Amino acid sequence: MKKLNLLIAVLVSLMLSGCSFLGEVNDSLDYANKATDHINTLSNFAETAPQMIQDAATNGEAKEELENQLKTLIEKMEKFNAIDPPSIAEDIHQQLVEKNEIIIEEMNQVMADGEILLDKIESTEIFTTINEITTLLNQLKELGL
Repeated sequence: MKKLNLLIAVLVSLMLSGCSFLGEVNDSLDYANKATDHINTLSNFAETAPQMIQDAATNGEAKEELENQLKTLIEKMEKFNAIDPPSIAEDIHQQLVEKNEIIIEEMNQVMADGEILLDKIESTEIFTTINEITTLLNQLKELGL
């Protein structure tokens, strides 16, 4: 009887640790997907922004659209920064948060009372920092997530 109880205890213990491992794997995959989506969103903005900035210089609607996009990006970056990453991705997440904070600060500097200052946006580090973030995508992939 004692052997049966010991065997049951060992099996339950193995099952629980297996569930914990699967939970960590699922959390890691979920984080990798969120981080990849986040990086792709920023990368897409960096690709389309120069044309949007040009259009905004002569078109009020385009300027308003650019302002709205900047506000949305700031919200998305703040939301991403609040994610609790799995332990395997903590370093990469911290790097992403640091870069996001730089971009948010730069975006806030080019916005005055909710309106974008077009003459300031091109002299910021926004696009350079976004390019640096895209290099983190390779590090994320190297984690095997």
